[in-house]
Amino acid sequence: MKKEVMIVTGEASGDLHGANLVRAMLGQDDGLLFCGMGGDELAACGMEILCDAKKVAVVGITEVLAHLGDIMRSRKVLVDRLRHRPPDLLILIDLPDFNLPLARKAKQYGIPVFYYITPQVWAWRSGRVKTIGERADKVGVILPFEEDFFRQRGVDAHYVGHPLLDSVRVSTTPAEFCLAHGIPPSARRVCLLPGSRKSEIGFLLPKFIEAARMLQHGSREEMVFLLPLASTLSEKDLLEAGLAGASDVDLRIVQGQRYEVMAACEAAIAASGTVTLELALLDIPMVVSYRLSPLTYHLGRMLVKLDHFSLVNLIAGTGVVPELLQDQVSPENICRHVRMMLDGGDYRQTILQGLAKVRQSLGGQGASERAARLALQMLQ
Repeated sequence: MKKEVMIVTGEASGDLHGANLVRAMLGQDDGLLFCGMGGDELAACGMEILCDAKKVAVVGITEVLAHLGDIMRSRKVLVDRLRHRPPDLLILIDLPDFNLPLARKAKQYGIPVFYYITPQVWAWRSGRVKTIGERADKVGVILPFEEDFFRQRGVDAHYVGHPLLDSVRVSTTPAEFCLAHGIPPSARRVCLLPGSRKSEIGFLLPKFIEAARMLQHGSREEMVFLLPLASTLSEKDLLEAGLAGASDVDLRIVQGQRYEVMAACEAAIAASGTVTLELALLDIPMVVSYRLSPLTYHLGRMLVKLDHFSLVNLIAGTGVVPELLQDQVSPENICRHVRMMLDGGDYRQTILQGLAKVRQSLGGQGASERAARLALQMLQ
């Protein structure tokens, strides 16, 4: 009988990393079956989608309350599957507030749990380390300092490397991309990355569009803005979040070719998250924005005690890229930073030097293969 693995993740980056993990596991054992919660990437790998990740991909207290019905329904579907048709292994990818209660159920039913890509407990809510240790049999971490952090607290953690090093690659040059998409080679190109959740794009996309408008109207050069569509969103989501008001901006939505879109740009305006590391690996300067509902933000400020919030700066330990937090996220501030990046002077060069150091600190490729070996050991 074939062994079955349940994978549960909730946003675009987790969907991508989960898909890479599935491919790596199937490469070592092609007799496995997969089910769980994910998006288009995991579906394309042949995983049986029990719950759509789009319905739980929210962040913040007020945002979660608005989607509580979808979250509870998804949880019930997964718990029922764990109880009535238990998989041989449960793999959790980030999404701690959803996944840790699920891990508790799995332990009750005797199902081994592999937590791959843990929440950033070293940044906030460090008390969850104990919970992770109690509910996960093995943990796969992706940042260099995380293994020691978890092991010092009694958790069986293994550093596998960052999976983005396996997946961030491009198949076309910027010139080839522009030719294929009808973009004049002389146009200045800026990437807009407002996030992969509806709540994120609702807060950020209008600001990004206004910044794009200011950049376009304030430049003598032709400006083109590219927005790669996240796998957890639709164009309808973007229209509802503010895209409908961008008719006077040369803004192009691109489906697929996510990394080709990024690599074809000279600068990026990005939401905080995994995308900042993707841009770093592609050597694209960026301004990073983070904006939540006022209630969520003020509660978060009491819990999080960090000098930086973007992954790039956290890994570097210094301010490699500019960060705009909450009320700082204004079209004027975004526009100012992007203009300096496009000017090509010392400001841009300093950022590029910092990004190179971040890339060096992440090590080499093979994270998905190493994580797959850990998972397969647990199945045996």
